[in-house]
Amino acid sequence: MTLLLLLFGTGLLAGAISSVAGLGGGMLLLSVTSLAMGPLAALATTSPALLLGNLHRTWLHRKSIDWALARAFALGALPGAVCGALAAVSVPVVAIQCLLVVSTLFAVVRSLGYVSLRAPRQAMAPAGFVIGGLTGTAGGAGVLAGPLFLSAGLSGDAYAGTIASGAVAMHVGRIAGYGAGGLLEPELWGSSGLIAVGLVLGNGLGGRLRRALAGLPNGLVEHVVLALSVLFAVLGLGRA
Repeated sequence: MTLLLLLFGTGLLAGAISSVAGLGGGMLLLSVTSLAMGPLAALATTSPALLLGNLHRTWLHRKSIDWALARAFALGALPGAVCGALAAVSVPVVAIQCLLVVSTLFAVVRSLGYVSLRAPRQAMAPAGFVIGGLTGTAGGAGVLAGPLFLSAGLSGDAYAGTIASGAVAMHVGRIAGYGAGGLLEPELWGSSGLIAVGLVLGNGLGGRLRRALAGLPNGLVEHVVLALSVLFAVLGLGRA
């Protein structure tokens, strides 16, 4: 029961965070579930839930999405995620946990402005392949898509919707790869469904919170989320 409450609560928080900040919720979700369930089970359990959560956000922002940009990103992200997911099945668990820690720390460095990710629109497919591959292998790298879409000139609902639609392609690829590798065991689907319910409810909550938190310093929510993600990822590495 404690685990189920943790999964639902973390899904609710992740949905709210992603709706407020545009990204970061999935990384926090993976870090917490990895600590509770182990990295391979966490990757497999969160993928279907994150797919549904991003489908919901895509629907909410469907009128604002830059579909040409989303398609270009998805063209690389989907096969990249499949390759990354298949690689995750064959590497040691501790390697996946290390990759999660590294990708989380890199996201922190990027959010502090020490690394800039910029790409012209014609480079979205190759960039999508790399980000999809990293996400499929260790998860969490989806947060790197944020600055990529920002550099393409998106903001507001167009940014939130387009990044969500790109994430849909990544999670479809992850599910295909994990399924082919035998990670999507039947007992995980119930937990994934519970997380998905939390994500959808969190999406709705986040829409209201975004207006209430409009006065906070720019990037504060993202930085707090990433700091917590690093903490949980490092704790998970200690258990690997």
